[in-house]
Amino acid sequence: MKDLDKALADITAIRSQIARGTEFRGYGPVTVAATGLLALFAAALQAVLLPDPAAGTFSYLMLWTGMAALAVVITGAEMIARTRRIHGGFADEMLYAAVEQFIPAGVAGMLLTVVLYRFAPQGLWMLPGLWQVIFSLGVFASRAALPRGMFAVGVWYLAAGLATLSLSSGAPFSPLAMALPFGVGQLLMAFVIYRATGANDDQE
Repeated sequence: MKDLDKALADITAIRSQIARGTEFRGYGPVTVAATGLLALFAAALQAVLLPDPAAGTFSYLMLWTGMAALAVVITGAEMIARTRRIHGGFADEMLYAAVEQFIPAGVAGMLLTVVLYRFAPQGLWMLPGLWQVIFSLGVFASRAALPRGMFAVGVWYLAAGLATLSLSSGAPFSPLAMALPFGVGQLLMAFVIYRATGANDDQE
């Protein structure tokens, strides 16, 4: 029985290693582009509904965290379907590897938001830039399993986050501080994915 358990564990480890060394194709370019448009839509909503977001930071956070959650749901649903269709028997391992690489950045962003809101509300103006920097770390952590051009996406989010931090003190919570970085960044990501996989998707 111990030999069987060891053999099964070895097989699981081998499958996991193969999954980590295989390019992940679970992200769809259309859906990723849609999340960029969602960021632009959220910025438009903020401009209309929250003309003074500094006076209503909770509403600001609910708007953007809600949009982020919606983007995760949309992307995740397609990611599961595409991975099962494209990666077949390795779907579960591929999904686990992809999610595992991005989770630390996502959790860090969530906890940082809670801590700033609860204990340092005077620093909330930094959140847009910090979100972008943290997102860039998630992209960098995942890029080994993604198309080569994804490095440029990580660089974009890092540069955008630093620029947002340097410019936002004079105009805190501006809709453009989220719309431009995430709108352009997600469209760039969609373009990279399309260039690498889009032309072959219909043949899978």
